[in-house]
Amino acid sequence: MALRDQLRIMVVDDMSTSRGLITQALDAMGIRQVGYASDGPGALAAIEKAPVHLVVSDYNMPGMDGLQLLQALRGNPRTKGVGFILITGRADRELVETGKRLGMNNFLKKPFLPQELRSCIEAVVGRL
Repeated sequence: MALRDQLRIMVVDDMSTSRGLITQALDAMGIRQVGYASDGPGALAAIEKAPVHLVVSDYNMPGMDGLQLLQALRGNPRTKGVGFILITGRADRELVETGKRLGMNNFLKKPFLPQELRSCIEAVVGRL
């Protein structure tokens, strides 16, 4: 069975258009087990019920930003090993360094092409 058939991914973004673009790209890659949440707390609750291998999260979200979500995941023994990719329109050095320090596995700058998303995911989980 191919990795893409087993991989469970959670997409977290407060913008439905962005969630749609990401889930559409994942679907085109053959990744079918995709959940989504519109905010960090919703993602944490969903992951608690149905664990995932990878979280693809926007940085700029109200209430809990992507780095706060990452921190919450890393602080929980049950989710500390989940892969984490941060998507941001503001990929400045400070943000990336903070993400790495918190345990981010990879990041992607908006706007991006589906192939860039694929490469970013494969750098974390292996060839799809």
